[in-house]
Amino acid sequence: MITAGDSIFASRSFRQYYIGQAFSYLGDGLRLLAVPLLVYYLTHSALSTGISLVLEVAPFAFFGPIAGSFADRLDRRKLMIGCDFVRFAVMATFAIMYATHTLTLTMVYGGLVIISIAASFFLGGQAPSIPYLLGRERTTEAVSALVAAESATNLVTPVIGGALFSLLGPLPALTMNAFTYGISQISLSRVPTLGPDERNGAPSPRELINDVAEGFRFLMRDVPMRTMSFLSLAMNAFGFGGYAILIPYLKRQFAASDHQVGFFLGISAAGAIAGSLFAGKTAKRWPFGRALMCAMLFDALIFIPFLFASNLYVAALFWALANMAANFEISQIIGWRLRITPEHMVGRVVGAVRLVVLLGMVPAVIGLGYVADHVGAHVAMTISALGYLAIALVGALMPVVRNESR
Repeated sequence: MITAGDSIFASRSFRQYYIGQAFSYLGDGLRLLAVPLLVYYLTHSALSTGISLVLEVAPFAFFGPIAGSFADRLDRRKLMIGCDFVRFAVMATFAIMYATHTLTLTMVYGGLVIISIAASFFLGGQAPSIPYLLGRERTTEAVSALVAAESATNLVTPVIGGALFSLLGPLPALTMNAFTYGISQISLSRVPTLGPDERNGAPSPRELINDVAEGFRFLMRDVPMRTMSFLSLAMNAFGFGGYAILIPYLKRQFAASDHQVGFFLGISAAGAIAGSLFAGKTAKRWPFGRALMCAMLFDALIFIPFLFASNLYVAALFWALANMAANFEISQIIGWRLRITPEHMVGRVVGAVRLVVLLGMVPAVIGLGYVADHVGAHVAMTISALGYLAIALVGALMPVVRNESR
């Protein structure tokens, strides 16, 4: 275990782990650009594009508590490598079927469900691995570094992926996506162990039910965690709803090309990197609750001028500032959650929280996608922004979150 004065990268195991995560994030970034663009070109529908996001997030949330139970009992390194292999296989299949002109929308949707379930088990293994490698007090720093890595890949992949998509179609992005998941498997295989120290094998049906119930009981007993989770549920509903219609919004509001969409997402990723790095530098220096409330209010307020931007790159600047605040929030919340959860329960508690905070995403994405198609993308984005602001204002008035300092 590294000492308090060391960098988290002084741990060789964490460095190797970090490399594996970075390649997984690179694959995710390519997929999150290529697949929505592919669906949009197949359907020209904001609702259909939004459904692709639903199929990535809904199974991810639903299987979270189950994945947490497995991650608390099985070899996490093998679990994560297996999940990356599944994602590699699906994306490679997408590339082959697209190249042979046999890829259909139904196949894309089905593959996204499989990827989503694999991602759920992957993250189930990732969350408890962090305190296992570094100790609970270094979790916010580690989470911030990982979120920064994810944002850094999102800085590069939209620009590259948008250019490739514009010039050559989705095949290069799909192929590169499969390749990155393969590299991630190799990197993770070089980490000696990610825990747990006691491995009891896959849970029986009774043990699985008990583990899931235990995760939810812990969540509901801890009042700040419970309050923050339901607050995040509401904010994620409006936030994901806005993100799901972002590509149709950019294309209809600004007549953005695929290449310009890539640059927009790259600019916004720069803000996300800044927010996550700032969260790591300020970990435990400021009271958690007050820092979080300030970030939430800034995030919500900066969403408003985005609606009035008449230039694509001005809009990208506001979106980047919102991403900066959002990634600060994400890093702080995840680090705090890992700090206050007993190590042997991290997987199941994180899974329970994940299900709660993502519950509102499906109706919001479908609803705002419908509004974007039948009323207008700008109207749908306005609903997203105003709803997000209202929830942030409510959260700022709640002492149970604002005064949390663990």
